[in-house]
Amino acid sequence: MTKISTNEIDIVKSEKSRINDVDFDNLVFGRTFTDHMFYCDYVDGEWQQPKIVPYQPITIEPSARVFHYGQAVFEGMKGYKDDNGDAWLFRPNDNFERINKSAARLAIPEFPKEYFFEGLTTLLNMDKAWIKKGKGNSLYIRPFVFATEPAISASPANNYRFMIICSPAKAYYTAKLRVLFAEKYSRSANGGVGFAKAAGNYAAQFYPTNLANKKGYQQIIWTDANTHEYLEEAGTMNIFFRVNDTLITAPTSDRILDGITRKSVIQVAEDHNLKVEVRPVSVKEIKEAAANGSLKEIFGAGTAAVISPIAAFEHGGDVFELPELDNSYALQIKDYILNIQHNLSEDKHGWRFKV
Repeated sequence: MTKISTNEIDIVKSEKSRINDVDFDNLVFGRTFTDHMFYCDYVDGEWQQPKIVPYQPITIEPSARVFHYGQAVFEGMKGYKDDNGDAWLFRPNDNFERINKSAARLAIPEFPKEYFFEGLTTLLNMDKAWIKKGKGNSLYIRPFVFATEPAISASPANNYRFMIICSPAKAYYTAKLRVLFAEKYSRSANGGVGFAKAAGNYAAQFYPTNLANKKGYQQIIWTDANTHEYLEEAGTMNIFFRVNDTLITAPTSDRILDGITRKSVIQVAEDHNLKVEVRPVSVKEIKEAAANGSLKEIFGAGTAAVISPIAAFEHGGDVFELPELDNSYALQIKDYILNIQHNLSEDKHGWRFKV
């Protein structure tokens, strides 16, 4: 291995890339990883020198607080490559701000901005060959931070590790989804951690989602914890409803993730003079709209999938199939966002970031 020391990052390069062993035409999302990873430890009240090393297992004590008290948050980002071979990120500052917001809610120290961007761009330049050209191709980027202090007393840790790993990706959901509207289980509640990308938020969804899978549904659209009367977000996505020609989505709150793709969808829709309403959305309203034919589309929006159309939903034993549309807002907006991400169109909001 070749070791390179810089003022900012201590780098150990992999002697041989694994890229030639990868079938990029048949990727399974999140199962293949690039040659290198970034990490930085928090010890004695400060972040230490960041490091980039070959992707490898890590050693952590079984008493590490993350295993016992769940201090762990993460982000989801993507890198893209244009036709000239240049690599780009999409709204990365939003991801940086959100991971620190999530960390603060779990009493994890803020990660420095210069470490985040220097580490991220250095890592991506080292593993740039893993980002493939073409719309639909991307490099999924996973920053995360977790408690490493070996102690099983219930209090915030003193030691943490911040890491970034990367995984080449194609389309996340390849077919339209069928979803259940939640009636019993809840994803989050007022005053909780629903707005944060906390690891435990996702673990808590797995059991009810497994029950939905057994009924033939891929996702749950979560409802408010108090009454289960208002639709809030899907398991891995924010959710949009098109009633006639109006797009409706729930407002963000301490229960709902402030999705970066969500914000982008709203802005793109407004740029194209589509009517957008950000307000509470009731189960009753959407069921009535489905019954009378005014519900045209439901789609999820998130980093991994970008936009995922929904084909049908069930609530209270009632199943509603959504129409096939020639003028789908979901597909139009998705194509517009993909063009920005891949440097194929104008970026008037300054969302692209060159690596």
